[in-house]
Amino acid sequence: MNATPRDHAFLTRVLALAQRSRDEGHHPFAAMVVAADGTVIAEAMNASGSDRTAHAEMNALRLASQKHGPAELAGATLYSNAEPCAMCSGGTYWSGVGRVVYGMSEASLLELTGSDPENPTLSLPCRTVFAAGQRPTEVIGPLREDEARAAHKDFWRHP
Repeated sequence: MNATPRDHAFLTRVLALAQRSRDEGHHPFAAMVVAADGTVIAEAMNASGSDRTAHAEMNALRLASQKHGPAELAGATLYSNAEPCAMCSGGTYWSGVGRVVYGMSEASLLELTGSDPENPTLSLPCRTVFAAGQRPTEVIGPLREDEARAAHKDFWRHP
C-alpha cells in the first residue's frame, strides 16, 4: 500500500519531533501512535541516555498501551522518523498496533552511525520481525529519507 497524504502529514510532525529530541540533548529519534480516526494517542522522543530500552517507539507504545487496548490499537499507526529496530518492532507487534510508517531505513541509519557505541545497530529489518508474527502488520517506508536523515547530520561519532 502507498503512503497517504495523512501519512505524510504525521511523518512531517514526527520528523520535527526528532529534531526537537536532538535539540534537547537526546538521540534524534521520535515516534507517534495515531488512531484510525487521526487522533494522536501518544508521541515520544528518545530517552535512551538513562534507559537503553527507552527508544522513542517504545516510549510512545507504552503511553498508547496504557490507555488503549489491542483492539483499538489494531487500527492505529506508529509513525517513526527511522525504521523501528528489532526491539521496537517487537513492542509494536505485542502492543497490537497494526501499521507502521517510517522515514529512514535501518541501512541508512547505519551509514550515519557507523560504529558509534551509542547506536550499535541490530540489522534486522522490521518487516522481517513482523513476518514472523501470527497477524499482519502493514509497513510503509522508507519515506523521505533525505529529510529523515537531517536530524542525524553530524550527530554520531565514528570512532
